[in-house]
Amino acid sequence: MTRFLLVFFGGLVVLMISVFWLMFFSERPPLTTDPATLAGDGSVLDYCDLPVLNGGGLMAKDIAKGNTPGCRYEQFPLPILRDCTEPLPQGASDIRGLWQAESGKIGHVERVEQCGNRVVVTAAGIIHDYGPNSTAGLNTDDTEGRVVFTLGDKEYCPRTSASMIWNEGVLDFHVFGWGPVVVKRYPDGDQLVWEYADGSTTRMNRICQLPEEHRIPGKR
Repeated sequence: MTRFLLVFFGGLVVLMISVFWLMFFSERPPLTTDPATLAGDGSVLDYCDLPVLNGGGLMAKDIAKGNTPGCRYEQFPLPILRDCTEPLPQGASDIRGLWQAESGKIGHVERVEQCGNRVVVTAAGIIHDYGPNSTAGLNTDDTEGRVVFTLGDKEYCPRTSASMIWNEGVLDFHVFGWGPVVVKRYPDGDQLVWEYADGSTTRMNRICQLPEEHRIPGKR
């Protein structure tokens, strides 16, 4: 019995160390976001003027995947899908735009882009991009954005990966692409609702201009 417990707890320790290494010390995903997108200033745009998705321009698969540079972007970037005009698929809700929370995580601001079967959520320094693209896989593959610790002058934030699958008008985020649903986003009247894994529910209203305090993300 004692030997069994030693083996069990030894295996558990090895598993925990492996997960910790994978989250913080494994090779970071290659940054495939268009440099012009990161260098541009997304705070000057009118987000109530949404692109027309008429199929006359680029398709989602023609555009490089967006992901988070390091632990966060330096300034609110241009939209990843700004040149994409692919119509939304059947079953997808149109939740495009810039949103600000009035309840739940009050003050939170996020931009949601959609084109074809691709969805990009940009907020608080991070870029989560799911769907067909020209440079990487379908799932998001970037960082969570919260700096957990630093070594020297280097910040360490956990890697994340998820899929965003439409389920009767609700956008479900599946951890790792195949795991349980950890986030839901869906429209409710004129609002966007965000249900998070911590049990919180945030209701957001559409805004047209990025508030100045969100242009440069703070450390998390």
